[in-house]
Order: sequence, then structure tokens, then C-alpha cells
Amino acid sequence: MMDLKNKRVLVVGLGKSGLSAAMFLREQGARVTVSDTRSAVALAKEIPALLDAGIMVESGGHGLLTFRRQDLIVISPGVPMDTPEVKQVVAFGLPVVGELELASWYLKGQVVAITGSNGKTTTTTLVGKIFSDAGLPTLVGGNIGLPVIDLVAESTPESVSVLEVSSFQLETVEEFHPRIAVILNITPDHLDRHGSFESYVAAKERIFARQGAGDSLVLNADDRVTQMCAARAKSDVFWFSGTKAVRRGTFVRDGVIVWVEKEGGVTEPVMPVSEVFLRGAHNVENVLAAVCAARLAAIPAENVRASVASFRAVEHRLELVRTFNEVEFYNDSKATNVDATMKAVASFAGGIHLILGGKDKDSNYGVMKDLLKERVKVVYTVGSAAEKIERQLHGVVKMVSAQTIETAVAEAMKAAVPGDVVLLSPACSSFDQFENYEHRGRVFRQSVSELD
Repeated sequence: MMDLKNKRVLVVGLGKSGLSAAMFLREQGARVTVSDTRSAVALAKEIPALLDAGIMVESGGHGLLTFRRQDLIVISPGVPMDTPEVKQVVAFGLPVVGELELASWYLKGQVVAITGSNGKTTTTTLVGKIFSDAGLPTLVGGNIGLPVIDLVAESTPESVSVLEVSSFQLETVEEFHPRIAVILNITPDHLDRHGSFESYVAAKERIFARQGAGDSLVLNADDRVTQMCAARAKSDVFWFSGTKAVRRGTFVRDGVIVWVEKEGGVTEPVMPVSEVFLRGAHNVENVLAAVCAARLAAIPAENVRASVASFRAVEHRLELVRTFNEVEFYNDSKATNVDATMKAVASFAGGIHLILGGKDKDSNYGVMKDLLKERVKVVYTVGSAAEKIERQLHGVVKMVSAQTIETAVAEAMKAAVPGDVVLLSPACSSFDQFENYEHRGRVFRQSVSELD
């Protein structure tokens, strides 16, 4: 940790976490500058508050001299480490950290951190609910909701911060030390940012880099890549599985989620799988991970059962928007990679009208061929990835080039018959046409609500 008083600190990137970091640093007495590639016009909403707080603003690009004149540089998750100015100051030996690392220096209490290619938001929200329902002072944030830095002021030695953490956040951590870390799964994603799958995996594994004896790491026993993480862990490893028994952790036996604390120990029933309201086998895995984290925190099984049974899908995650003319419309805008979309498609028996597309992340859509052929009636392509998707899935299923969400919904409604499902599960990020996946999901919901 650095004493920030009168230190020159640069915050790079004025997204939600960058803004919060800048304000926090100023409150700590730092001399803060922010730098963003967007123009002053694009930042018109943010600049007045920053200037009022005594924070200098550099817009329209990054100046190398601005970077070199700092004692500390804090980069937002959306800023790659290979940004030329960042690479140069790293070479000069200037300290560069992310907002998650900065927040971890000041966050009080215990931390439960959850990552994975898919399921992070659902699992983090559920773990937060279980802990809060059990009466623990619980804060939830990170890659969802509030930036971690915004939780610092509310944290106490008795509080538990349940954090969703992404690979973008994890690639810049050094001292970040969760008491319980969870890796749900690791499948190819963000290859356009990380450059290779190996680099992406390495970023995910930083979630447990500072863990040691007495800490817990929860891993997916059904995921080949997460299985290999165990060999590099110095903490106590626990497992979850939807397909087989594990030595210690959570699994399903005869339709019941069970917990076993130690190898050869007593197997404790927690709840029937039938009480899990969430749709899809992948959500059973998310529940198993959440139950494992909760029992590691000594939350009684009966409390866990009550919380899980009353939990409903989070917004933009296989969210049933409406049933119209006996056709169900599901918003899965949070599915920003191929694996997430495959899990969503696998949650339905068939009759699917699937809306695919957005900003490509160097993904291979061809791996979906067999699943789409089996369950999907029509694919409606949208966004800048449409041409690549149509090329890789040519001849597999009927395809309609819709270009926009609104057109896709209208075309799907024309083609759907009673019993069909219209599913927005894009397999792409949203940044070609939308501010974020939430914005995309809201546009889908609006389009569905206007059907008559």
C-alpha cells in the first residue's frame, strides 16, 4: 500500500470504476489526473464533477508526458496493459495497478471473490443473497453493480465483500487476497484482449495467487481447465460437480445437493435440485459453487436452502421477459461468449429462434453447429459480427440477416409458432451498437413489450 497524500496519481479510463477510483484517490489527498481517449464532448457529463473535485482531466487521447509525471498509475478494467503509454511507463518502472488492486489495499473484512468465463453474475448475486439472508454484513460489487472502490467506505472488520471479478480486473492484481476464491469455469473468451487462451487462463488464476494455508479455493470438477488450477494452488481446494461425487465440496446425489467438508467425512444433504428455480444445468453448477462457498463460511445448510429456493434469475441472464401468443421470450444479453450461448441453448429442448451477434471477440462460432442443428429453428444475426457468424454457420440452420435487435424480434415473432422460444443470447460483446450488455438487454425487452 502507498501513502497517497500529495502523491501524483493518474487514472486511465473514465468508465464507472475509473471515475470512482479518481474520486477516492482525491479523498485520500492525492493529486489526481484522469486520462481518456474520448473527447471532451463525449465526457461532458463527467468533466464538471471531476473539475469541481480538483481533478485534472486529459481527454481525446493519452499524453506520454502525462503518464511519466506520476507516482502511481491506476488503470480501469477496459484499458489493456498493452496500451502503448502503459507499456512505456511499465518499462520505466512506474507502478501500475488496477482499480481492484487499489481497492483491496483499503477494503476491510473478508473477501469472497468469484470469477469464470460464465455464471459470475448469477453466482455472485446468489452468494451475496445467502450471506445477507444469514445476517452477515454483506457488500456485493466488482464487475457487477458497484465498483469495488465504492465498497471501501462501507466495509468493516466484520463485513464480507462478495465480488465478481473479471480477467480484465485480475490481470493487474498483486496483493489482492480473497479468503474464499471461486473459479466457475474457463472457456475461450476475450482472446482479442488477452492474445491467447493461455494468457486468459493465467489472468483468471491470479484470483488465488496470494492465497495460502487457511484460505479456500473452489473449483469446477467438471471443467478440464479449472481442474488443472488445483496443482498451482497453495490454498485448500474444494470442488463442485453436477455429474460426480467429489472428495470435498458439493455435488448432486440422488437428486439432492450435498456437502462434504473433508475427504471421508459425513455427507450433509443441503437441498433437492428440484428446489432450484433457475433454468439449465449450468445454473445447477452455479448453485453448487454458491453452496460450497456458503458452507465454507459456516452458513448453516437450512439457511442456504431457504436462500437458494427463493432466488430468481438475475437481469439479462436467461430472464423470461414475456410470453406472447404462447411464445416465450428470453433475455440472455449477458451471454457475451460462445460457451455462454451454448449453455443457454442447451437449456431448451428445441423450437428456438436465436438472436446472435454483436462485437466479435475473435470467437469460433463453428463449435455451435451440432447444438444449433439439434435445437434451433432460425438464427437471426445482428451487429458487426453478423457476416462472420453467417459464414461459419452457413448451411447449418436457416439464417436471417436482421442487423438490429428490433428487426430480429419482429422477424422471430412472424416465424414463431406456439411453444417456440425467442432467445437473445448473442455470443458477442455489445459494444458495436450498445453502451453495454444491459443496454442491449433493455432494447430487447422494449422490443418484446411492444409486440401486439
